[in-house]
Amino acid sequence: MSKGNSIYENRKYVIGGIAVLVVFIYIIRLFCLQILNDDYKRYADSNAFLKRVQYPARGNMFDRNDNLLVYNQSSYDVTVIPREMADIDTVDLCRTLGITREYFEKRMTDMRDRRKNPGYSPYTHQLLIAQLTPEETGMFQEKLFKFPGFYIQRRSIRQYTDNIAALALGDIGEISQKELDNDTTGYYQMGDYVGKQGVEKYYEELLRGRKGVEILLRDARGRIQGRYMNGLHDVPSVPGKNLTLGIDAALQSLAERLMSGKRGSIVAIEPATGEILCLVSAPSFDPAMLVGRDRGKNHLKLLRNPAKPLLNRAIVGTYPPGSTFKTAQGLIFMQEEIVDEHTVYPCYNGFVIPGFRLRCHSHPSPIALQDAISTSCNSYFCWGLWRMIDNKKYETPQNAITVWKNHMVDMGFGYALGIDLPGEKRGLIPNAEFYNKMHNGRWRGLSIISIAIGQGEILTTPIQIANLAATIGNRGRFITPHMVKSIQDTVIDEKYRTWRYTGIDREYYDIIAKGMRGAVVGSNYGATCRRANVPGLEICGKTGTAQNRGEDHSIFMGFSPMDSPEIAVSVVVENGGFGATWAVPIGALIIEQYLNGCIAEERLPEVERISRTNLLSPKENLYEMQLEKENSAKDIK
Repeated sequence: MSKGNSIYENRKYVIGGIAVLVVFIYIIRLFCLQILNDDYKRYADSNAFLKRVQYPARGNMFDRNDNLLVYNQSSYDVTVIPREMADIDTVDLCRTLGITREYFEKRMTDMRDRRKNPGYSPYTHQLLIAQLTPEETGMFQEKLFKFPGFYIQRRSIRQYTDNIAALALGDIGEISQKELDNDTTGYYQMGDYVGKQGVEKYYEELLRGRKGVEILLRDARGRIQGRYMNGLHDVPSVPGKNLTLGIDAALQSLAERLMSGKRGSIVAIEPATGEILCLVSAPSFDPAMLVGRDRGKNHLKLLRNPAKPLLNRAIVGTYPPGSTFKTAQGLIFMQEEIVDEHTVYPCYNGFVIPGFRLRCHSHPSPIALQDAISTSCNSYFCWGLWRMIDNKKYETPQNAITVWKNHMVDMGFGYALGIDLPGEKRGLIPNAEFYNKMHNGRWRGLSIISIAIGQGEILTTPIQIANLAATIGNRGRFITPHMVKSIQDTVIDEKYRTWRYTGIDREYYDIIAKGMRGAVVGSNYGATCRRANVPGLEICGKTGTAQNRGEDHSIFMGFSPMDSPEIAVSVVVENGGFGATWAVPIGALIIEQYLNGCIAEERLPEVERISRTNLLSPKENLYEMQLEKENSAKDIK
């Protein structure tokens, strides 16, 4: 064969190979378009069918007495299927919906941005504007024929029977991009509502229910002809579960009234079940503020408020527990055989040794543990801690503090308790490593003596203090505090039905309980909780005055009755001064309301006095006054 023929022969194979390659590429492309990519299928389906999402009714919430707290009210969203949009009068559309053209254009741009809206498809419903009122919806419905591709989607928004428990109940809002990115189930899409905080967020999957789909048939002009195959292929929505909370609505309402004009919290627990009877964070706000189209504006106002009403102080606020912590110290000292009920220590107006003094108030000396609890003697617990940390049986202070910390952790301190609310803080119970770093490895009992009276590095949350009261009432055991009492057709988490034990003997709790009772009714050595003495109620209490950079925090914890408690409570009033000034009378009123179902007539003036007292700073009060003026102006308009 000649050289020329050979070249042509090779070209034949090259051209043939190119032809085969082109055919192969077309096949791959057709495979991608018809099998892997469903855009054409969705386009074809969208011409024949309209798949309308059926949003389920969100679960309702009730209090422990079956009073309705949170329910649903009809609302309407405007959605758009971009593929069906035609030339429309944008000005008329915006005027009808009460939005600006800039908002409309931005919303359409964000809608098509797959980074902001990963689930975007021009063939499916995309949210344009949410939560129209029935009146606004009626106006738009009349003009809907003028705006092809736009639809009205029925939804529901939350409503509240009273303006209580805003942070505990939580709220719902449009899903954020971050929440969409974290959704591994693929359940949510842009425009869906999710729980943002509180019970709404923690129990989101139970409350939300499950979406359904209604398939409607179109004609060649896109007009709805009815349900496809009479609804044979429709998927019904499944309503969310109803929740019954442990909250007592009347108790919650009184607690919020008492904390009006103050910063702090009140937490009440039923010791036998761990159910939260009331959970107050003050200042609070009306939960209805975070409902509807003004949610974003109102949320911003709450964020800017210097009193921080969006901070759930009951589970996020961390405070030195002050003298309430002495009860836990006494239990550890007895369990570790540092002291017994007959051990006495001197108190000469304080813990006094050569070169060191920690002050205490005046009372008889020497003093034993039970009376040290009743009169809140600083000196007794300083002696106890010093004797424990420097005790030779532990060999080193590091070993001693490790034993001490382990007891504290078993009592529920140092780590989040595990309440069914998002964001709970752990507080701080320092360990050996903490103090080694602080003191370069050279420290002893006197180096850390301030923790003996709940000061120094100790930090606790109000719910941990309430849980301590419940644990003392239960004589050494507790159930993890929780908001939800029962769930419709569902068993609550096992950890909210299981006892946790501190490992400290019951007999030692009896001594502490007697000391707390003495703090209320008085002892030979004095009493710090006399204002908690309500006739007919066997209240056990303990004050706390937590040092702070400004005015001290006023703290109280207590339970009642003494031997079979039905309620345990903690009260924290920030910058309220001595524990007996504000926290004690507030705690007593909470216990009285729950056990008796009302406040005695002779103590109603006390309720009024406390409720009217404002302890907020001038800056915080000025902000509140400005908000009231704005709201009044809106009402007049």
